[in-house]
Amino acid sequence: MKIALIGYGKMGKEIEKVALERKHEIVLKITHSNSQLITDGSLKQADVAIEFSKPETAVHNIKACIEQGVPIVIGTTGWYDHWEEVKKYCQEKNGTLLAATNFSVGVNIFFELNKRLAQLMKNQENYKAHVEEIHHTEKLDSPSGTAITLAEEILKENNHYKQWVNEESNTDNQLPILSFREAGVPGTHTISYTSAIDNISITHQANNRKGFALGSVLAAEFIKDKLGIFKMKDVLKI
Repeated sequence: MKIALIGYGKMGKEIEKVALERKHEIVLKITHSNSQLITDGSLKQADVAIEFSKPETAVHNIKACIEQGVPIVIGTTGWYDHWEEVKKYCQEKNGTLLAATNFSVGVNIFFELNKRLAQLMKNQENYKAHVEEIHHTEKLDSPSGTAITLAEEILKENNHYKQWVNEESNTDNQLPILSFREAGVPGTHTISYTSAIDNISITHQANNRKGFALGSVLAAEFIKDKLGIFKMKDVLKI
């Protein structure tokens, strides 16, 4: 499979390693210094594009791939305010995309555990929930896309909470997301339910970037030659 990498930072380089291990070919590496390749037709040499860039460029990159008929896997987060716009564009152009806030197999299983725990806790009014995420200082968005996904699943399952907020909160119907940025730490997400009697927590900690890179390559393998809008659930058969 021929892959175009849109964004060639630490994640892009890790994806390249995994893709080569899986016998794929990297035919294009797009960075800020050669960004004109996004729109000059160069993408057409690729079977699939994998996009890990910046929130402010993601929508432009996604539309360029769809316009040129190249299925795209999107790992960038922080652009989801434009999701409906991108979804409509993909459908109108009969394109293919798979967007995820996290491509790790373990995290996607963690999403399901979070959902189930939220269902179990929805009638337990003595417990206060909160989400905590810790990332390295180079993480551009806050809260992380993964933390937002976790929080929004809790909101769906527990109508006690009406909104999430990215700060401490003692307001009953607000779900706090606490974000921390520290040098050299592994990405960690924790869901906690706290009462005066006890605490219940589940945690996912990423030991390295390879899990995210592998997941994005698996996603690329999955959407090659397909049409439509997909999720990691489709890839992992969850």
